[in-house]
Order: sequence, then structure tokens, then C-alpha cells
Amino acid sequence: MNKGDLINRIAENANLSKAQATEALTATLSAISDSLKEGDRASLVGFGTFSVTARKAREGRNPATGATIQIPAKNVIKFKPGKELNATVN
Repeated sequence: MNKGDLINRIAENANLSKAQATEALTATLSAISDSLKEGDRASLVGFGTFSVTARKAREGRNPATGATIQIPAKNVIKFKPGKELNATVN
């Protein structure tokens, strides 16, 4: 499913126009992104929790040449599914 498919599904299930569904999805994703950017978690009960974790700098290897390279530190986004989402999938 891509963003267009998701917008269509939201529009159908919530009896919204595609424009309204697009606005709703954009606002939701923006709110989650802003929360993560501030270092907070975004918890959607039953669906899951998005969080940010700091990853330390480390050494890696270029698989083509075998040369050692330095991989910089960065923040990574993690997602932990909720019980209801797990139950739906399994």
C-alpha cells in the first residue's frame, strides 16, 4: 500500500473527500514527525509507538574494497507495534 492507496482507503472508510483525507493524513504524519523531531515518543494505543534512539558512531567496512570506513553517529526511528496490530497480523 502506498500513500495514494492509504488516502483512498481513508476517504472511503471515513466518508471524506480525497482532499479531506489527504489533509487528515498529512496532518497526522506531520504531528508524528514533529513529536519525534522534539525527541518525544508518538504512541497510538493499539497501533504502536514511534520513538527516536541515538546510534553511536562506529567503524564499518566497504564490502567492495574491504577498506575500513567511519560511520557517523545519527538518530534512528524505531517502531514497536501494539497488541492489537500484532493480533491483526498474526
